[in-house]
Amino acid sequence: MPKVRGYGSKKLKPVLHIFCEGEKTEPNYLNGYLQKNYSGNRLLKVVRVEKTKKNTPVQLVDEAINLKHDKSTPDEDSFWVVYDREATSKYSDALHKRALDKSRAEEINVSITNVCFEVWLLLHFDDLTASYSSCTDLLRNSALKVELSKLGITKYDKADNNLFGLIADKVSPARKRAERMNRATLNCSYETEDNPHLLNPYTGIYKLLDAIDDFVKSS
Repeated sequence: MPKVRGYGSKKLKPVLHIFCEGEKTEPNYLNGYLQKNYSGNRLLKVVRVEKTKKNTPVQLVDEAINLKHDKSTPDEDSFWVVYDREATSKYSDALHKRALDKSRAEEINVSITNVCFEVWLLLHFDDLTASYSSCTDLLRNSALKVELSKLGITKYDKADNNLFGLIADKVSPARKRAERMNRATLNCSYETEDNPHLLNPYTGIYKLLDAIDDFVKSS
């Protein structure tokens, strides 16, 4: 018998739960996307960017698994985990593989960006083919800060909750650039999308946005 949410036997709409590695950057972006495109979600809460103190790939996947198996969580709910590859000195390939193996075993969706979320932000401005070894490397050597300065952001702050509003009109081209970038990376690699942490540059953020669109429209 399907689990139900709430009191009595009333069955509410399914929920898409999102667990993010970052406490500010990713949640601010995703909440901005939801507010712009699905303002009614604030009341309906069919997509939820969950609050969590966990910040490693395995911990985030475990958070999603725990909620999925909670007796109050309906079977129809969907789960996404968002995190970065980060520098290899921070997260090993083995750790990423463990997180991906656990997520697949439990049907938890993963959106990973290699090397960091800022790759996705860069795609709002131009195509990207360069790979970066860390977020520090990207911020120092990419055009992101220059592009943001043109929008009035003279100092990049990961906690800036106004950022999405300034680049909202660039989301559509960013999606197309992300697909092109991923294809180009795959064409130059022996790896597949089964191991996104080994593909650089790479991002799965546009796939999450597609999933949000499909989920809200079907709710």
